[in-house]
Formats: sequence, C-alpha cells, structure tokens
Amino acid sequence: MATSLPSTAGSPSRCSDAVSDAFFSANRQNWDERTAIHRQDASGFYRVQAFKAGEDTLYPIEAGEIGDVSGRRLAHLQCHFGLDTLSLARRGAIVTGLDFSPVAIDAARALAAEVGIAATFVCGNVYDAPQLLRQRFDIVYATWGTIGWLPDVGRWARVVAALLEPGGHLYFADHHPLVTLLEQEDGRLVFRYGWRTPASAPSVNENPTTYTGDTQRLATRRTYEWDHPLSSIIGGLIEAGLKLEFLHEHEVLPWRAFPMLVEAGDRLYRLPDGHPALPLSISLKATK
Repeated sequence: MATSLPSTAGSPSRCSDAVSDAFFSANRQNWDERTAIHRQDASGFYRVQAFKAGEDTLYPIEAGEIGDVSGRRLAHLQCHFGLDTLSLARRGAIVTGLDFSPVAIDAARALAAEVGIAATFVCGNVYDAPQLLRQRFDIVYATWGTIGWLPDVGRWARVVAALLEPGGHLYFADHHPLVTLLEQEDGRLVFRYGWRTPASAPSVNENPTTYTGDTQRLATRRTYEWDHPLSSIIGGLIEAGLKLEFLHEHEVLPWRAFPMLVEAGDRLYRLPDGHPALPLSISLKATK
C-alpha cells in the first residue's frame, strides 16, 4: 500500500507501518481476485444486472438513514467496485470512490462508463485518503466490511475528520462488533474470539472462495483482519473531533454471518424465531 499519514501523536511507527503494509499487500491480492468474481456476479449477490437496469443497491438500513445527498460532495471510502458509490450518484451526490484494489477501481470506472454516471474513482490506501483526494467533503460514507481490514481504527477516524468540511458528517454502517466474537457450533452461538485484535497480530483467515456464494476458487486465500470494539470506534471518532449524532443497533445484517440466520426480507438476515435477540449490525452519524 501507499505511504503513511504525516506524523501525529498516536500515529503508528515506521516499523508498524511496514508490518501493516505486508498485511495490506496480502489482502489487496485477495481483493483483486474477489473483485474479478464479484463484477461477474454469477451468484447474484451484488445484483449487478438489476443495478444496470436502474435499481438502487443500498440496503434498507443506510437507505433509510443517509438522507438527502443531492448536490453534496461525498467520499466513499473502501468503495469496492463502485455499486453503492454510483447508487449515491444516482441520488444526486457528487461522488468520489476510493479503494486499495486497482482491479476494483478499474471495474468501478468501467461500470460508471457503461451506465453513464459521472463519478471519480481513486486507487489507494484509505489511510492516505487526504493526500490522494486533495479536497474536503460534505459526507464521508463507509459501509459493510470496511474497518475490519484496518489495523488502527483511531487512525481511520482521523482520516475521516481530515476529509470533512466543518459541518460535514460521516455515515457509517457495519456488522456489530459482537458478531465477530461468535461462532455457530452444534446449532448454537458460542464465544470463540477476543473482543479486540492487536494491530500487529491480526486474525488470520483462510477462505477457498469468496463470501457471495460463487464457487470459483481463490488462489490467494489468506487474509488478515482486525476486530474493533464499539468503544474504540466511537472513542476514535470523538477523539478526532467529531460529534456523535446517532448510534443505532440493528437485529439484521446484509449477509448470512451464521448458518442459522434466516431471511428477514429486503436482502437482510436475522436470527431465527425463538433465539434470544442480539444486535447484528450498527450504524452511526458523526459530524465535524
């Protein structure tokens, strides 16, 4: 990945940056492969054809909370191949998408050209977003599977703050931190993992295929991920100078994190009837 942010109190050392870069490099190779599969969308997970026909790809959670984006300058961090970015552009936002996978950025640009939607896409490490994007935004948007790929969530929060105009806001949605602590065993959920992951010691995952249900095998199967407690996410945003406007917990999730989850409608999943209710996802708005 690219260079680190300018030195500030609490920033990672050059040594830890080098370690993170090695993890990022492995993850980027994995995401390059995933993108090539996702853009074909043989499983229909991403509903690419429906998007091309004019359908909005936002899930009900963010669709109901994002508000009017018309005419607003919006930065979509870790945008993958741009489906949500372009859906937000259809809603009237002036969009810039950033992702560390060059394959994803090429796919996003091709998709934008195919459907005739104006958008800017930039390739690079999210930690380098202020230097790469070189402007401030009314909205920073980050949803579904983002910060778990980052070793330092406080650093991410400072990047968000640097990208926002005064009065601008972050909209964020992702799985609830509780989800990554659990595994399903013998038909029940059990705690198997610690509640936070050290930056230098991420969890290591080996997945032969991607998460969409497509059967194509991955050559780069090993990925590195980090679990961040809710206190680290919220605390990082507050320390970066943002004001929390709302924090919502939801009993649904846009993917089947556990085999026991059942369809909840609108492309969402929930725990089955009779199981104690648990929060599966979170969303928040924080203003500079």
